[in-house]
Amino acid sequence: MTFVSYASHPASSRGRYYNERRDETRGPRDIFQRDRDRIIHSVAFRRLRGKTQVFVAPDGDHFRVRLTHSMEVAQIGRTIARVLGLNEDLTEAICLAHDIGHPPFGHAGEDALKAALSDRGGFDHNAQTLRMLTHLARRYPRFSGLNLSWETLEGLAKHNGPVGDPPWALAAVDADFPLELQTFASLEAQVAALADDIAYDNHDIDDGLRAGLFDRDELLAIPGIAALWDEGARRFPDAGPDLLASELIREQIGIMVNDLIGETTRRIKESGIATSNDARGAGEPLVGFSSAMAEHERGLKRFLYAHMYEHPKQEEVANAVRGVVAGLFTAYHDDPALMPDNWQASLPNEEPGRSRHIADFIAGMTDSFAIRAYRAQIGPIDLPEGF
Repeated sequence: MTFVSYASHPASSRGRYYNERRDETRGPRDIFQRDRDRIIHSVAFRRLRGKTQVFVAPDGDHFRVRLTHSMEVAQIGRTIARVLGLNEDLTEAICLAHDIGHPPFGHAGEDALKAALSDRGGFDHNAQTLRMLTHLARRYPRFSGLNLSWETLEGLAKHNGPVGDPPWALAAVDADFPLELQTFASLEAQVAALADDIAYDNHDIDDGLRAGLFDRDELLAIPGIAALWDEGARRFPDAGPDLLASELIREQIGIMVNDLIGETTRRIKESGIATSNDARGAGEPLVGFSSAMAEHERGLKRFLYAHMYEHPKQEEVANAVRGVVAGLFTAYHDDPALMPDNWQASLPNEEPGRSRHIADFIAGMTDSFAIRAYRAQIGPIDLPEGF
């Protein structure tokens, strides 16, 4: 595969924390391809099928969950990386793994764990991703974690930009395997971050319409959206509202991707970078939207917060599931015997390790597992009707 000079080249990788002999390589794959495959085959990745994207344990089969979201991010990320001449496999690995640290119930569950660990370093889902992949995931007899490459871990740590004050979980990983947290990440990681935005901006609109949290007229009030809808209706006069909504989402994803590719190409050319390390040291992100598209994207997020994420129905569910996570944390802290034997056996005696260990256990749960555990170990709980 041919890459541009400033792409992440497998042969130039900084390697893995634990050295692995070449004769242990299974199949003709480079280091980033193996990272991607390790992520896909991990238990932590499979659990994403049972974790909230927007809706908690949704009743509807067509709503997204963390797993389907991560796959959609990877598809968008690979497309962008291919056009820009970057490493598709590294981009895909980062896209697929970026949400592995999310606890059950999405951001509501994260808020509950953050509160439970408020005097023990807090909880951050991005840092938990690194902790999961380097420490908690156990598939190999010689080491903990998946032993991913430096570039994949760096991309997951910094895909949203440099980290000036890393949470404790990320700081621990960085202490063992320094990830240069003060610099920007590779261009592949920057692509993954924007692919995530493109995916959830548009797919959350799709799910929000399906759930009835807002209607077409409210959506069309977003500047620029009505014109796209009208163009779809002109091209497909016999299509009904549902098909026109799908066409709108597809068209907008394409427009955002094309804008990002054009703007990123311009920035890279003006920067004069020649290597991936030049991109890290550029002092600013080189992957991005044009100023007009960036403002449009912020408008999409404002709409989603107002009409979806902070919708009264969503807030009602969020309050209930925060109680589930908080209740489980208290129960396990008061009586560790409620946890499985292997988690009891490795429970630290002292704080903050003890509480962080309990949070690790809860963070790995799916939505439905957490609900069952609460009902079995604590008592009944009435959850609002799902979608």
